[in-house]
Amino acid sequence: MNPDQKEAKSLAARISVSLPQHLAEALDHMVQERGFHNRSQAIAEMIQQSLITHHQDDDETLMAGTITLIYDSTKRDLLQKLARIEHEHIEEVISSQHVFLEGKYIMEVVLVQGPVKQLRHITNRMVTCKGVSSGGLTLTSKILPQLHGR
Repeated sequence: MNPDQKEAKSLAARISVSLPQHLAEALDHMVQERGFHNRSQAIAEMIQQSLITHHQDDDETLMAGTITLIYDSTKRDLLQKLARIEHEHIEEVISSQHVFLEGKYIMEVVLVQGPVKQLRHITNRMVTCKGVSSGGLTLTSKILPQLHGR
């Protein structure tokens, strides 16, 4: 066992969970199917996802995430409008990358960090642009370290 594993193990809290038989069986199936090492790892991942969802309800929580957009590259002025929105929110937008999809479509992924309310606002502005066919915000509770001082 390496030092990181020893430290992680020593920081673990042991709990006991009782489940209906059908949920325990479904959990075991998921553990095997997804390749978790054990039930504890699977349950910890589920709790982490649930906490992320919980924190998304607090508009002031600082979170990092991605805004993913699919849009029509032939729509007049759309690329400029999306770039303008990103520039207007330069404190929240860390970077963006786009790739060309089949036909006339582009997928753009924008890495963002900031208060949840602000990230939702940026997402809504981008998704509602004419020519954007789909989009959404995916958040995580882990945040980027401060990139530079003020």
